[in-house]
Amino acid sequence: MSTSSFRYGPWAGGPDPLESPFAATDALDEMSRQVLDGRTPREALDSLLRRGMNGRRGLDDLRRAVDRRRREVRSRGRLDGTLQEVRRLLDTAIGQERAALFPDPADEARMREAELDALPNDASRAVRELADYDWRSPQARETYEQIADLLRREVLDSQFRGMKQALEGATPEDMARVRDMVGALNELLAKDARGEDTDQAFNEFMEQFGEFFPEGPESLDELIDTLARRSAAAARLLAGLSPKQRQELAELMAAAVESLGLGDELAQLGEALRSARPNLNWGARPSGRPNGFGDGRGGEGGLGLGDATSALEELAELDELAATLSQDYPGASLDDVDPDAITAALGRSAVDDLRQLQQIERELERAGFLTRQSGRLELTPRAVRRIGQTALARIFRQLHSGARGDHAQTDAGGAGELIGTTRAWEFGDTQPLDVVRTVRNAVLRAGPPGPGMSIKLKVEDFAVSETERRTSAAVCLLVDLSYSMALRGTWGIAKSTALALHTLVTTKFPQDKIHLIGFSDYARELRPVELAGLDSEMVQGTNLQHALLIAGRLLSKYPESEPVIMVVTDGEPTAHLLRDGSAAFSWPPMPETLELTLAEVDRLTRRGVGINVFMLDTEPRLVRFVEEMARRNGGRVLSPDPNALGQYVVHDYLRARGGRRVNR
Repeated sequence: MSTSSFRYGPWAGGPDPLESPFAATDALDEMSRQVLDGRTPREALDSLLRRGMNGRRGLDDLRRAVDRRRREVRSRGRLDGTLQEVRRLLDTAIGQERAALFPDPADEARMREAELDALPNDASRAVRELADYDWRSPQARETYEQIADLLRREVLDSQFRGMKQALEGATPEDMARVRDMVGALNELLAKDARGEDTDQAFNEFMEQFGEFFPEGPESLDELIDTLARRSAAAARLLAGLSPKQRQELAELMAAAVESLGLGDELAQLGEALRSARPNLNWGARPSGRPNGFGDGRGGEGGLGLGDATSALEELAELDELAATLSQDYPGASLDDVDPDAITAALGRSAVDDLRQLQQIERELERAGFLTRQSGRLELTPRAVRRIGQTALARIFRQLHSGARGDHAQTDAGGAGELIGTTRAWEFGDTQPLDVVRTVRNAVLRAGPPGPGMSIKLKVEDFAVSETERRTSAAVCLLVDLSYSMALRGTWGIAKSTALALHTLVTTKFPQDKIHLIGFSDYARELRPVELAGLDSEMVQGTNLQHALLIAGRLLSKYPESEPVIMVVTDGEPTAHLLRDGSAAFSWPPMPETLELTLAEVDRLTRRGVGINVFMLDTEPRLVRFVEEMARRNGGRVLSPDPNALGQYVVHDYLRARGGRRVNR
């Protein structure tokens, strides 16, 4: 075939099969919305896994699909189907016998009718009393024998899936082979219980009796799991019936087992399975339902013993799958979810959804956005920068363009950006030399140099490049971490604002310094990574005194920078530090708390530090305290709508930069 028969172009058959199912940045952006609303990284990731992304179902959708499947299973029919079928066959056999006796005028016929009239209403007892009855009607005898055949197959099907169909029309040789299988199985389980090596014995057993196990177990553990789950489901079936139904069915099953010659063997098998898997539910009513399987009204008829066992087994698997999908147990992991169980319950597409969810966390870690510290999920600095940019972009979209200026001052400063002009050097200048202009000045002064001549520079030749100088600032943002912030719904807004301001300062104004300080009963400096993963603290206390003390110490490191303190809070100070360093809390605040906090304000004021307060509540005691702070310090008091806090803080920072003094 010639190459001209091939055509190349963009893939147009749906999603690119070679493309990664999602980008880690997309997942992080989805998480960032939750983080900026105040969630921890673990909570944000869990929320993402519950919702899903890129058109794929999340855990909530998968769990709802499992719930729908459970309702379908429960609506299949009643659990007492075998009893109902036995009663139907019994009534049919008796009716056929009566029809054969009715034309006979002999006393023997009347005696037989009386015997049939005296049968107990209990189906199990009636079947037992008719065991020695000499049927007049061949059809009635055949119908009665169907009861025994049905019970034998149902009992075996409740223990071994598929036996009901496999043994339909079974010969005595077939039943003998079943007895051999059960005996060999008990021997195999006994060896395993004694701790013997059973690998070879298992292979031999499966080679000889593998047709009885359509699930195709590949190890003895898988075989035990399969049999134990089904046996436990049969036990739950009996527990889900009424006491009368349970007794009737148990008696019928016992009679069928005895007729098979398997009474002791099946009892031994049940005990071995219960001992091997004691963690299974061996008889408790599933799902807390009165009869363990809905009320039966959803189905048109009753389920046979084997079918009901299969339904209960499936229901147990769905319950287990729903529990793992809920991920609300200690140590929960998506790796706990069994792909085979997902496939059986919801189909192949659900496995694809699960695999993407499992990949999200791995991709976030591989891309360097998530890390684990002492088992705790944390955002990396790279992730925090991206989240901060998201927060800043959200704020800038709402700010007027006029508030975004640099507020720079053009001056021949010692540091800053080149503005393209030069001037003569003066004593004390620290601006960079303009080498080309300096050499040109020397050449023009001395004239063109001849061969072998050198150019001599003089002081008047030197020229410097003029720069645009911006003053530097040292900013401390004090964020209230007390639980009242979460109760009022302002904690997420405060976190988002802090991350946005940190991103603005570190990216657009790298000459500035910024420190984030959180305070509740105590105060502490927060790294951006720590702040992003932080939740509000469920403690009492708003220790603004401690926060101002730390801010003062940090600002003292930058004597050449303009000091700025911004306070975001929703309550007046209610805690202060004692001499021993412990925190004292009181509400209403003690006078000592207010005095020590204002003393710290006075100390900062004497150092020329401005303090601007952003109040997130208008409680009168808070308003009075903040107004007193402003009176002493000269700072500003703002009471923004919480949703506009970010705009206020960023705008205030940019505004403050425009009004700073310039050190020449």
